Amino acid sequence: MTRTPSIEKHRSGWRLRALCVGEDPELFFPLVETDTATARARAVCRRCPVLLACRDWAVRHGEADGVWGDTTASERRAIRGALLSGRPSGTA
Repeated sequence: MTRTPSIEKHRSGWRLRALCVGEDPELFFPLVETDTATARARAVCRRCPVLLACRDWAVRHGEADGVWGDTTASERRAIRGALLSGRPSGTA
């Protein structure tokens, strides 16, 4: 009998297509969140075919570190806060 993959496993299949696979993880997890420190990671993200799935996953799971889907931790906190409050993410 074959098993059907779990829904979460199916949803995370985007990770196998991510351009960051095989890159140095330290690139995506700089010690300090600055434009200079995150620039190379964000450049990889911007070319990635699964950018939106990655960003969505990181926002939904409250990923507190690193660059995910071309966003930093502080950007994801702002997005998540906006989603939870019901306001558009570009407003205060």
